[in-house]
Amino acid sequence: MLGALARKFFGTANDRVVKSLHKTVLQINALEEEFAALGDDDLRGRTDLFRERLEKGESLDEILPEAFATVREAAKRVLGMRPFDVQLVGGMVLHQGKISEMKTGEGKTLVATLPVYLNALGGKGVHVVTVNDYLASRDSEWMGQIYRFLGLKVGCIVHGLTDPERKEAYAADVTYGTNNEFGFDYLRDNMKFRLEDMVQRPFNYAIVDEVDSILIDEARTPLIISGPAQDSSELYIKVDRLIPSLAPDDYEMDEKARTVILSESGQEKVEIMLREAGMLDEGGLYDVGNVNLVHHANQALRAHKLFQRDRDYIVKDDKVIIIDEFTGRMMEGRRYSEGLHQAIEAKEKAKIQRENQTLASITFQNYFRMYPKLAGMTGTAMTEASEFGEIYGLEVVEIPTNVEVTRVDDDDEVYRTGPEKNAAIIELIKDCSARRQPVLVGTVSIEKSETLAAALKAAKIKHNVLNARFHEQEAHIIAQAGQPGAVTIATNMAGRGTDIKLGGNLEMRVADEAAGIEDEAARAAKVAEIEKDIEEARQIVLEAGGLYVVGTERHESRRIDNQLRGRSGRQGDPGHSKFFLSLEDDLMRIFASDRLDGMLKRLGLQEGEAIIHPWINKALEKAQQKVEARNFDIRKNLLKFDNVMNDQRKVIYDQRKEIMATADVAQMVEEMRHDIIADMVSAAIPSNSYSEQWDLAGLREQVATTLNLDLPVDEWAKEEGIAEAEIEERVRAASDEKMKAKEEQYGADIMRMAEKSLLLQVLDQTWKDHLLTLDHLRQGISLRAYAQRDPLREYQAEAFELFQAMLGQLRESVTRVLSHVEMRVGRPDAVPQQPPPQEMHETRQDPALAGAGEPAAAAGGQPARAAPPLGVRIDPGDPASWGKVARNAPCPCGSGKKYKHCHGVVAAAGA
Repeated sequence: MLGALARKFFGTANDRVVKSLHKTVLQINALEEEFAALGDDDLRGRTDLFRERLEKGESLDEILPEAFATVREAAKRVLGMRPFDVQLVGGMVLHQGKISEMKTGEGKTLVATLPVYLNALGGKGVHVVTVNDYLASRDSEWMGQIYRFLGLKVGCIVHGLTDPERKEAYAADVTYGTNNEFGFDYLRDNMKFRLEDMVQRPFNYAIVDEVDSILIDEARTPLIISGPAQDSSELYIKVDRLIPSLAPDDYEMDEKARTVILSESGQEKVEIMLREAGMLDEGGLYDVGNVNLVHHANQALRAHKLFQRDRDYIVKDDKVIIIDEFTGRMMEGRRYSEGLHQAIEAKEKAKIQRENQTLASITFQNYFRMYPKLAGMTGTAMTEASEFGEIYGLEVVEIPTNVEVTRVDDDDEVYRTGPEKNAAIIELIKDCSARRQPVLVGTVSIEKSETLAAALKAAKIKHNVLNARFHEQEAHIIAQAGQPGAVTIATNMAGRGTDIKLGGNLEMRVADEAAGIEDEAARAAKVAEIEKDIEEARQIVLEAGGLYVVGTERHESRRIDNQLRGRSGRQGDPGHSKFFLSLEDDLMRIFASDRLDGMLKRLGLQEGEAIIHPWINKALEKAQQKVEARNFDIRKNLLKFDNVMNDQRKVIYDQRKEIMATADVAQMVEEMRHDIIADMVSAAIPSNSYSEQWDLAGLREQVATTLNLDLPVDEWAKEEGIAEAEIEERVRAASDEKMKAKEEQYGADIMRMAEKSLLLQVLDQTWKDHLLTLDHLRQGISLRAYAQRDPLREYQAEAFELFQAMLGQLRESVTRVLSHVEMRVGRPDAVPQQPPPQEMHETRQDPALAGAGEPAAAAGGQPARAAPPLGVRIDPGDPASWGKVARNAPCPCGSGKKYKHCHGVVAAAGA
């Protein structure tokens, strides 16, 4: 009560922040007449003036009022749009590195131009992150007019660009792109072999559009780059045939956690079926030798029981294409990892693509936290303010609307069954259509949108469907959804980026209807005709009550419901919204309180009757909060484990950049060799031990294997008074002499090239192997909890030990390869080169679907190749482990060349 009283007199913390910024708004407004009097060239000249002032030591905050006034004047001249005062406030919040919550239709796209221009003046680049390629392209062209008018360069990153095109886009002052493209470019850059091939510049400042969608919803799914591994298509098909035979008792499914595992009876049944199919010859299903079969059975079970066609994926042109659960769009080229995608392909009888091996991965949390300054904007962030603060250190500021929202939000209508609910929705749409009121219907899946579309078709109601099947027409469908009597079904409205304007969208109609008219007078007449038509249509819609938003069920997140509602009532327009629910909806069935069903039964609801009460809304809100809390836990858990990986990833990526930036890595390689020699000698000759305890035979063998030297260490040990330090010194001197002789034989330049190339390749291969080990560690670490141990602490400790071991393995591999390598003088092509580009897949994997946990991040640049025969370990850096290699076979070193053109040349030279 006291808190409410204090807020009434002093305002909320949010109110005080907004009020404090209004002083700067007055300063910007005071400059408007002065800047309006400037010519175009003088206004453009302000950019150079600001840059000079920054170079002299002024801060961005000091030039903010003038910079914002410059952008506002440019927007008026170029786009015919003048930012409102509240938009200036939103721009200042973004400049401060906070999240600006602005309602739909308040012009967030224009707001971003203010802080983007200001922060781009420093010349370090600004990234504007959007949720899809369409918005990135549209905004870079649309808002790019302002930047170009003011003398800034604008770039845009979309799928399908070449590396030179990407590098040029990143070199621009302002770069638009999607969160996926920015993240994947970072991963790809850290798989390059030359600094000049890297496309991104050091991070500076980023503004994330639809920040809640990207940093909250999509943060559960790490970005993964993978390459093709061995082909096991037939095994997926064989295992897939077994799953339909399982009864409900044969597996345990938890829809909340999205997990499914075989029960005891299921394990026995699968074991029997595998034996009958000839796939299980000896031992039980969970014997060590049959782990691969267990993996395939589990993935096939998930594919059948957890994944639904037209909800999680669609089948198009004999391909299984993932549907983004947050935006409802198809994710072309993205694949589930760990063989899950292949299991779904087998289930749908589609062509099975080759399984992938993880090469590089990062979470959005750790990617975006690399920006020194980060900001975001969305219409719905306050519900997640605590998570933004805890994970990203971002404060959320709610910006007031320019015009008060007049939309009417009705209480939800709850029905007992789905058919009753759909019948009520159809009746409402009929009523709206009769009054020519446009309706936007939001669904949660393609399947449900098509069910509703079929019902509308049966009722002879004209409508448009927007989902992953028809995403090409997305902008046009949404743009005209405000026409009188229009009925639009949308699978998801998050991040659509196109406003629904009452009466229709002028720009879209002009683009469609006046595109082919070349005569200027005729075009102007056509545009005037369209404008008149739209204004008449707008009046009809206003009289009908504005846009009516209908939700066919509640989403897991309150924010997505709010985004749907927010499409109506923009800029003071009238509007209406209502959600229809049934007890058969997924959210109600899985998360809502069981008491809700009992309460409705006690009320004696008749068929077709609904219950409408604010208490129902409260119960549903609690159900949604449960899901949001669970998803937050998943994201926090993923981040805790990925932080362990992130620390190691930073070390390795920094090391790679240092190697690439260093022209001469001879000293680095020499230090590695000396460390390995010290380790070998100390292992064979422990300190304070007697000479009888020395393992001289083992040391001699290791020296021969690793350093390619035949040294009489056993003879040295017989010398009077010799100690391990002197033996180590002799081995080191012999090794240095050998490498010096190699350098004289091949020339310093070729040796430096060989050292640098091999160092990078071995680093990548060792890192990738290390991360595969961490992957296995992560999947089983949760079992430590049964021994009353904290799985995270156990993972941190063991991951550190594995990292130390990996660095030792790296030193040994580099030393061994360089000690054994032979090159033909005068043949630079015999020097190990950068591996050729390989086929790679990009994916986002939901950790809730990856068994014990999402695979740990991995990185590397070595091309994937077929696995060696079972029980045979081939070391790419050790030719002695390769055995006999056919001349035309791929070289086992991983270069991608044929053996006869790679190490076969070396072998021939040695012969």
